[in-house]
Amino acid sequence: MYPAELVKPMREDLTAIGFEELHTADDVANAMKREGTTLVVVNSVCGCAAANARPGARMALQNAKTPDHLVTVFAGVDREAVDAARAQMVPFPPSSPSMALFRNGELVHMLERHHIEGRPADMIAENLKGAFNENC
Repeated sequence: MYPAELVKPMREDLTAIGFEELHTADDVANAMKREGTTLVVVNSVCGCAAANARPGARMALQNAKTPDHLVTVFAGVDREAVDAARAQMVPFPPSSPSMALFRNGELVHMLERHHIEGRPADMIAENLKGAFNENC
């Protein structure tokens, strides 16, 4: 587990742009019950989360179509919530960072770590925008 003071600015990268933090399995279950589209970001302390994933998510939200709900769980911190979120992302293996778009609780788009690591944030944003345009 990472210290709260270490992850605070990393959490705020997403909460400052409207993401809701989920800390428990119940939080995740309730979020997945919402109607409409939900973007789930599995946040992380790694460099690719800082350089690619979080900026990519931020840029993607500048799109005309965006998800109805934005939620995040933090790998290495909110274990229960992360495990519950990842269970919703099956058949994809656990990875962080990662991003999943759900429509009415059904997984419709997934970005795993290998789609994020080493790719520029604008490429990640374009991928997400395509998913938003198709599903939101």
